[in-house]
Amino acid sequence: MNIDLVKEKINQNLNKKVVVTVYGLRNKINRYEGILYKTYPNIFSIINNGVEKSFSYNDYITGDIKIKFF
Repeated sequence: MNIDLVKEKINQNLNKKVVVTVYGLRNKINRYEGILYKTYPNIFSIINNGVEKSFSYNDYITGDIKIKFF
């Protein structure tokens, strides 16, 4: 998967609802629901209840996070 394709896919879904699943250490899984808020050169962010959470494109490529678009 190419980082430019990932950025394009995320930019196409800007201001839409997403669920980001983060696979952490020791089988810990966190889910964040929110609106795809902003994109930057190396990261993108979602916002939920006024709280902004940022993720990197590389984490998506490596499978450390999964994004579900609505």
